Amino acid sequence: MSLLNQIFNRGLIGPKCKTCLTLAISRIKLLQNKRDTQLKLMRKEIAQFLQSGQEPIARIRVEHVIREQNIWAAYEILEMFCEFVLARVPIIESQRECPLELKEAVASIIFAAPRCSDLPDLLTVRNLFGTKYGKEFILAASELRPDTSVNRTIIEKLSVYTPSGEVKLNVLKEIAQEYNILWDSSKTEAEFNKKPEDLLNGPKQISTMAQIPESRKESPKAAHHEPLTSGQRGPVQHLKTGATTVSVGPTKSKEVSAEGRPVSSESVDVLEKARAAIAAANRASSAARAAAQLVDLSLNEKRIS
Repeated sequence: MSLLNQIFNRGLIGPKCKTCLTLAISRIKLLQNKRDTQLKLMRKEIAQFLQSGQEPIARIRVEHVIREQNIWAAYEILEMFCEFVLARVPIIESQRECPLELKEAVASIIFAAPRCSDLPDLLTVRNLFGTKYGKEFILAASELRPDTSVNRTIIEKLSVYTPSGEVKLNVLKEIAQEYNILWDSSKTEAEFNKKPEDLLNGPKQISTMAQIPESRKESPKAAHHEPLTSGQRGPVQHLKTGATTVSVGPTKSKEVSAEGRPVSSESVDVLEKARAAIAAANRASSAARAAAQLVDLSLNEKRIS
């Protein structure tokens, strides 16, 4: 007889369903009391962060508070549904199809069971409903198909989406008002109103180019100089420094280049440093020659004496 009941989805689920629902209700009450204590501590910590001016930490912590509050609200509705189904287990057992007045409660329990890891009894109830009504009924509630009646508040509260900036700001204001904190929310409002930047494609506007002075900007043509022929190079000046001869081409003016374009200040500094280095080398070679002459004179005097 039990095999025929399983084939026609009319298994006797009454006693086991009652036991699991009773355990789930007791567990939900314990978890709610524990979560209440945790929420009070978390809200107090956020109030301390706001009072000490540590708003960035408060903006991060408030997301966890919102998540815990959503779970608390979802568990409260689940507790009501479990009590509702528990009182009507005989009706479920006597009818093959799910009654219309129980469809929302049954579908909501099926949807919430895999999303509430700390309520394992709901998974057992979900499996019992699957034995009673079939896998298609379970899939329809789990996947939120149009013909299901899952409670919309449970769907919203058990979602994993990040809360919006408006919701986080309202919770922060509520905490500040609860603990009588004079908090200026202008900075947090500006932070929440910022649009996220697409960092994968890079910044849309490059502001660093606007800060570069015009004198340091070089045109693309100036970056690639064409090689000059021997006729274009002009006369070459030879500066003799002892045994070394340095050749220096015609110098450009500080303001205008040979092509009629302004020369940057960096190029002028390089030319001036090159000239100073050549002059210093010339003076050093002259001093070396004078020293060598003095040494020769002293040696000649010693030989004569």
